[in-house]
Amino acid sequence: MSILECRGLSKNYGSIQALKNIDLSLESGRIVGLVGPNGSGKTTLIKLAQHLLTPTAGMITIDGMLPGPQTKAIVSYLPDRDFLPQWMNLDQLTAFYHEFFSDFNPAKSADMLEALGVTGTMPLGKMSKGTREKVQLIFTMSREARVYLLDEPIAGVDPATRDYILRTILTNYSENALVLISTHLITDVEPILDEVVFLQNGTIALHENADALRERTGKSIDGYFREVYRCF
Repeated sequence: MSILECRGLSKNYGSIQALKNIDLSLESGRIVGLVGPNGSGKTTLIKLAQHLLTPTAGMITIDGMLPGPQTKAIVSYLPDRDFLPQWMNLDQLTAFYHEFFSDFNPAKSADMLEALGVTGTMPLGKMSKGTREKVQLIFTMSREARVYLLDEPIAGVDPATRDYILRTILTNYSENALVLISTHLITDVEPILDEVVFLQNGTIALHENADALRERTGKSIDGYFREVYRCF
């Protein structure tokens, strides 16, 4: 059964149609790349799933439910910008997550933070950009969620930090969960993807198994999109 489903989903911003009649079905146990150029509708789709936006037409469901308080309890969301209080240190962030999310696993976050070598006394705002990105991802992935929505998790960070983020995603999600990664950096995320959904001008240009796409085209996912869609 699909954990995330869209039927005739559209979203307008005034006269601009960001998403146009999207039909999409994603199952648990998959890491799915939501890819496409800037302005293709990736963040809009993520925000609709997180109930930060409401559809203009059609519907989106998470585990059969319309987005709302019930789905927020099973969805772990990483926005495309800093979102945690910058004055909090790691101990305070741990207490914050433990209080707000019943599926938060403090042992998992502690293990990853220890490996990162960041102490509990340093405020988040005093950390480097790369370290903040890692910390925010660690807390996002430390929930035992059914759906992980990751919006541009590797944009604007150095290659070493990208590698750390992708390893963290790959090794810390449950096989019963869906991970949806929105990105325009296809080359970097391609090695961990099970499926790819390509958005172009607010519509789905392609949804395919990653291995099947490479076998069918004889190209990498990034190479195929550069050649066929010429959007990068």
